[in-house]
Amino acid sequence: MFGDLMGMMGKLKETQAKVEATKERLNSVYIDESSIDGLLKVTLTGNRAVKSIEIDEQLFEDKEQLEDYLILTLNKAIEKAGNIHETEVAAVAKEGMPNIPGMDMFK
Repeated sequence: MFGDLMGMMGKLKETQAKVEATKERLNSVYIDESSIDGLLKVTLTGNRAVKSIEIDEQLFEDKEQLEDYLILTLNKAIEKAGNIHETEVAAVAKEGMPNIPGMDMFK
């Protein structure tokens, strides 16, 4: 029994290390999103950190329009980055989870 418990603990530590490595790798995964007309472009990492924002000069003429563009485009990019992040981390976590009946957390 204790051997199984020690084995599970070791596997959990290994999985935790893999999850952390995956999160680190996601810093170099880039998600690009643009407004429909291409006047605004944003780039985020897989960890949802903003890397760049490119704004066409004509958007500077209308503050309210620029704000709307930023909100819509950033939200789309954050959603994409979040989906990538969750999928990657969940896959690594599921792979390393011990098979405990009733603990199907990652379906």
